[in-house]
Amino acid sequence: MFFDYDGHSTGADDSKLRELLEFFNEETDKGKLYISYPMIESLKHVSDYLTFKDSKVKCKENIYYKKLVSEGCMKGLVNFTAYTNKIWKKLIMVHLMKMNYIVRGHFILPLSLISQLEVFDAQKTGYIDVDTTVAVLNAFPMFLHDYYGSAKLQLLIV
Repeated sequence: MFFDYDGHSTGADDSKLRELLEFFNEETDKGKLYISYPMIESLKHVSDYLTFKDSKVKCKENIYYKKLVSEGCMKGLVNFTAYTNKIWKKLIMVHLMKMNYIVRGHFILPLSLISQLEVFDAQKTGYIDVDTTVAVLNAFPMFLHDYYGSAKLQLLIV
């Protein structure tokens, strides 16, 4: 399952989201939940690959994120359907490096799996509780990392 963080929604509740992540944590049992921070459009919210690790946005107020992304992303990332393999590989790589940075403090490809609960907890303690932001991060690369594993996915994207 793929959900948006949507912390600005009136029904948003971080403690309930944590419960959902604890419950839906295994794809062969009850299912696995993946969260995009703040929304699915985070995939293309890259204005510069080099500074992406520091990209964060307010998460507890409506910032009109879709508009923000369409105006601020690199020109070649506006239209998902026009992505080449090279673009997909770069986006997968940069989002996985960011996931590793958020959880482990290193902006490199992760060498081992990182759970969705670890990502959420790191978002909470490093961003949400600090300055009501989230580090921009997309769920699809995290899913691919879980599915293929670190070593195989690196062979596919590097």
